[in-house]
Amino acid sequence: MRQIIAMGGGGFSMEDDNPGLDQYILRQSDADKPSICFIPTASGDGDEYIEKFYRFFEKEDCNPSHLSLFNPPHNLRDFVLDKDILYVGGGSTKNMLALWKEWGLEQIIREAWEQGTVLAGLSAGAICWFQQGLTDSYGDKLRPIDCLGIVEGSCCPHYDGEVNRRKVYTEFIANEEIKPGYALDDGAALHIVEAEILKAISSRRSAQAYYVYHKDGTIVEEKIPITYLT
Repeated sequence: MRQIIAMGGGGFSMEDDNPGLDQYILRQSDADKPSICFIPTASGDGDEYIEKFYRFFEKEDCNPSHLSLFNPPHNLRDFVLDKDILYVGGGSTKNMLALWKEWGLEQIIREAWEQGTVLAGLSAGAICWFQQGLTDSYGDKLRPIDCLGIVEGSCCPHYDGEVNRRKVYTEFIANEEIKPGYALDDGAALHIVEAEILKAISSRRSAQAYYVYHKDGTIVEEKIPITYLT
């Protein structure tokens, strides 16, 4: 089964006292003790980010590791395909995708997904799976970016967590500058199976997930039924 878990925000880097989303990700692997690999390319392999990952996942029933493209393994393909879960961190989506392309990692990740490796991530690590995403990677303002295209449509993370996200995303959709797609509050995530939305989940009772589109001159934010992870 080919799975993706795309988080608008949350997880070990944003919710120290709320492990719901990360533990949900671990449960989606069939392995008794899944090997989970953190890919922090978007943050430039930030040391503190990597340390946070290990602090959380070393306490869970899993085998954590991380992938650095600044200090890559001898055989990148074998290293990635050996993992049960790939967990992509947040940061600059544009820089991340450029490095992935240079190293051929985007194709290796797609191959991993095809063989049943669970793909997961937040922010940049959420929008990268879609055709397009809304990113702040360009520095001056939020813009659309073309992504890997495994999942149809666009994605906007931090829908309730960052100023202007909602306004800019809906304007781009209304102007047909970005494809209709999925908006995720911090703490909300989509569980995607075979490139189709299975369900929405949340680590926060207030967090929502929406399908956003333009119809008859009006923006529609259609709430996706959400399961709260107690």
